[in-house]
Amino acid sequence: MSKESDTAKATRQFAVALAIVLAGVAVGYFLTRSHEGPRPRNRPTALGHDVPSAPNTNNMVWIPGGTFWMGSEGGNPDEQPVHQVRLDGFWIDKTEVTNEEFEKFVRATGYVTVAERKPDPKDFRGVPSDKLVPGAVVFTPPPGDVSLENHYAWWQYMPGANWPNPEGPDTTIRGREKHPVVHVCWEDAIAYAKWCGKRLPSEAEWEYAARGGQDRQLYIWGKEQAPDGQWQANIWQGKFPNENTMADRFRATAPVAQFAPNGFGLYDMAGNVWEWCLDWYRPDYYAKSPAANPFGPLDSFDPNEPGLAKRVMRGGSYLCSDLYCTGYRPSARMKSSPDTGLSHTGFRCVWPGPPPK
Repeated sequence: MSKESDTAKATRQFAVALAIVLAGVAVGYFLTRSHEGPRPRNRPTALGHDVPSAPNTNNMVWIPGGTFWMGSEGGNPDEQPVHQVRLDGFWIDKTEVTNEEFEKFVRATGYVTVAERKPDPKDFRGVPSDKLVPGAVVFTPPPGDVSLENHYAWWQYMPGANWPNPEGPDTTIRGREKHPVVHVCWEDAIAYAKWCGKRLPSEAEWEYAARGGQDRQLYIWGKEQAPDGQWQANIWQGKFPNENTMADRFRATAPVAQFAPNGFGLYDMAGNVWEWCLDWYRPDYYAKSPAANPFGPLDSFDPNEPGLAKRVMRGGSYLCSDLYCTGYRPSARMKSSPDTGLSHTGFRCVWPGPPPK
């Protein structure tokens, strides 16, 4: 099986949260969302471009405007064609948003994430209402060998799992304050970004920042996966999905900034958790993308699930294995529905300027 084929299959894993019926129902019992098509795109001005005052930039880095080659000639079809993009400068968070940062937002606003809310029966037609309980999908390694064709084998719907209870109601984030927040969907990330006067990065901004000046390199640190035998990101080593050798020291999420920063001084732009971007997802967008400051297509289309609108995610996660998914490459694209949070998905924010004095 080719790596491209494996990665294409991996793109479907992030729809699991929309497919798994809740407590007491077998994981094999799946649903189809009632979305009738992609929802209209909110333009960037509605998502934090024109904030009234500057946010706190102490934990942000200024990325000077410039031009770079976006995509990969050797990657998946949706990473092509490689095309040149020109961007204005912008600020971006040094790290992924952490549990302690997200907790400040929740305490200040009383915000309740999607994973903490009772699912809407309209989105799960035919499911008994007593089964519609809040929760999230959690990575659960199977006890033995499984086929990589069956990604449901390592995902489990966990009632009561959410950002402060990552593996279920009996777990907490105590001791994980510096870990990236997870189980946050795109809608939750947007709410946080608005609160702190920022927005999510466009896909082009994210890739430009991730590359750190390493234009057209396979990884954000260069050409070799593990130069001098040293792992450069929190990803999976060993036989996926049930044997992680932890050669990079981490079994699941790691505290932010445990690996060397990239050329722009940004941490964890590869691995740890996937990061939400502003854009709708279309596999053919690169052929039509504007040359300057692109903010994605006006709608979404995923040929694997044509009726479900999806947003882009970037950067890979601690579950990215060369046997299954190489999403930690800076050109790699992933996607999921905006109301889906998972145990390996987080985000960071940007602010469009002005530059530092």
